[in-house]
Parts: sequence; structure tokens; C-alpha cells
Amino acid sequence: MSYVDGFVCPVPEDKLGEYRRMAKKAGKIWMELGALSYHECVADDVKPGKVTSFPQAVKLKPGEVVVFSWIVYKNRRERDRIMKKVMEHPGFAEWSDPKNLPFDGKRMFFGGFKPIVEY
Repeated sequence: MSYVDGFVCPVPEDKLGEYRRMAKKAGKIWMELGALSYHECVADDVKPGKVTSFPQAVKLKPGEVVVFSWIVYKNRRERDRIMKKVMEHPGFAEWSDPKNLPFDGKRMFFGGFKPIVEY
């Protein structure tokens, strides 16, 4: 079975172009280092819930949109190897400073997942 990293973050609508440029560069790095696929999606039909939701989870503010991303790897061991290389990659260094991110990294959440159904 594969392994998946998932990410959700709030992005200011006026910085969505900047985010897209960052994501394209990041995606190339992940793919170059061995990820099987890399996906970045912007909310289109995502509403606040009564108890919880994507907007509530990231404490979405007016003028922001939710971005949902995932990266697929061959397995957990490959993910750990690739993630280590990503963090050491010179192209990734500019994002190590939160001031260089086009979103509030404090409101981003992420994690690794073992698939239970795959087609």
C-alpha cells in the first residue's frame, strides 16, 4: 500500500497566485525526489459546518480560501526518505522562514496516512 501526506491551510485570496507558484516549485521538488503524485486544490464547495469543517479547522478569515493538498508515496519508508531530502533541498530553504510563506503556517494542519482502500 502507498502512503499519503495530507495538508490543509488558509490562503489569502490575494496571495493565491503566489501560493500557486510556490506549490508548482514544491511539487517539482517532491516529484524529483521520488513522490508518486503531488496535488494542490483550492476550496470550491466548502462551507462552515455546525460542529467542524475545513473553514473552522483553519480558523478561516474573510478574504481567505482553504487549500487542501496531498502527496502520495510508495510507502512510509519512502515518504520518510523523501521528506528528509525535501527538507535538505536548496530549493526548499526559502520556505523554512515562515515570513516567506504566502499563508499563515500556524493555522495549517497536516499528517501522514496509511490508505485502507485503494483503486
